[in-house]
Amino acid sequence: MRHVGVVVNPTAGKGRGASAGRQVHGMLEAKGFKVQDLSAPTLAQATDRARAAAVQGLDAVVVVGGDGMAHLGVNVVAGTALPLGIVAAGTGNDIARTLGLPRGDIAASVDVVERALHDGPRRIDAVRVGSPQHAAHEWFVGVLSCGIDAAINARANELTWPKGSGRYVRALVPELASFRPFGYRVTLDDEVWESAGTLVAVANVPWIGGGLKIAPDAQPDDGLLDVVLAGPFTKPGVVKIFPGIYRGRHVRHPSVRVVRTRSVLIEPVGSLGAAPPAAFADGERVGTLPLRVQVDPGAVSVLA
Repeated sequence: MRHVGVVVNPTAGKGRGASAGRQVHGMLEAKGFKVQDLSAPTLAQATDRARAAAVQGLDAVVVVGGDGMAHLGVNVVAGTALPLGIVAAGTGNDIARTLGLPRGDIAASVDVVERALHDGPRRIDAVRVGSPQHAAHEWFVGVLSCGIDAAINARANELTWPKGSGRYVRALVPELASFRPFGYRVTLDDEVWESAGTLVAVANVPWIGGGLKIAPDAQPDDGLLDVVLAGPFTKPGVVKIFPGIYRGRHVRHPSVRVVRTRSVLIEPVGSLGAAPPAAFADGERVGTLPLRVQVDPGAVSVLA
């Protein structure tokens, strides 16, 4: 009998996560799996429970929720052979979108988990991020952002409506009121970009914020990061370019570059602009700059 650990975010999808979790549990049991509930009151506690269960022996970890739950799962399984199943029941679901997984369809998601456990998982890249002064790091598989997009992300996380990318549109207006360009030094594999800027995003997948196509050509299994570097836009300039992010048209702007690299060091430069906001990865707060980011090809097995 396959032993599956399930971690549920009960608040995902405007509170629908708890119901989705019960459905996942029941459907997996009906398919003959031994199911262990690893959920906890906080993401940190749930991560600890999932790691402990993984050491004791699991055939898979299945997370139920949005990108934050995928982030939790990746930090349990990265660098191991333990596969990760994702039941996308959140509001953003950018990682599930990238992997071609069902979104908002519990039965279809459970079918994917069952089939992939039988046929074998897919290997994708994971990304390490941490302070350059320390060896400790955490993992992400989506996008790390540390510009106005991160400031918008932080504000959007405090909103309860609307769902998906609509929260980012609502959060944009108040963030613009206090915006001035940030100062960056970004050290890539082959060059250094030092400039005032509007955003720096390190992408392993194309989407961020529930459907904003921040890095249109990013692939989660090519061993490379797509780093989006945007120069010092004015407030009207941010307003003008923002709608184009939905379809990835912002990358055509002469002040926006996309550079492919395997590693990135992002540092604040106070003489060039304001201090960049704290970085977010997979929609979860990672910490303040400086940060070193490095891709680890094929570090995660996903049930997709």
